[in-house]
Amino acid sequence: MRLYGKEGDLEVYETTELYGEKGRFRVLQFSGDAVQGALDLNRPQRVVFEYPRAIIHLMEHNAPLFAAAFIVGHGIGTIPGYFADRTVKVAEASSEVLAISRSHFGYSRDNVAVGDGRAILEGEPDRRYDYIVLDAFTAAGTPPHLISLEFFALSRAKLHPRGAMLLNLMGRGEQDKLIGAIHTTLSEVFPYVAAFALPADGPGDMRNVLMMGSTSPITYQSRQLAGFLPITPAQGYVLRD
Repeated sequence: MRLYGKEGDLEVYETTELYGEKGRFRVLQFSGDAVQGALDLNRPQRVVFEYPRAIIHLMEHNAPLFAAAFIVGHGIGTIPGYFADRTVKVAEASSEVLAISRSHFGYSRDNVAVGDGRAILEGEPDRRYDYIVLDAFTAAGTPPHLISLEFFALSRAKLHPRGAMLLNLMGRGEQDKLIGAIHTTLSEVFPYVAAFALPADGPGDMRNVLMMGSTSPITYQSRQLAGFLPITPAQGYVLRD
């Protein structure tokens, strides 16, 4: 493993094995904690992780010709880089993350605003976007002001009438109380909500959980969800600011 550098709580390194897969990978992660992005050095255009592949499928399957998306959370720029032919605006809270994505992961688009994602989204025109994607994490998890009823209502106002919102979260599946609360809160704003999770060895294991809220029925092809399975989170409380 070759360490490229460490800035604050961020580390960039290379490894020949990532989650059991052999190869050559460059990784961005919080210091000693969750991986935020990975580049396959042998196939740089490849989307390495399951969750962005599943998000990309949901976006392409439900609105193949979508024109504009707003993404909260940049990481190494996997999703905005994949949709290089679309109008995508990204909000990233950390200037260090943006700089690292450019210096070590080859991100070259000039479409990232540094600052709080909710504040930046508030300044966008109403009915502007086909998709809003939440993929924002700190070392403590998803910031609470990005999973509240007020934020989801703001997001719907910024979406086209047939637009949709997608969330990448971490949780323990269907019985996770916070996942249930987010699902319940999202359902207060969007008439159609779907949730998906990666399989885990035990019910207490943390894993990626995806949610999608839409004004239209949500469709997908199971084989394109990169291993994610539909789940039904338990009814929860409504999250408020």
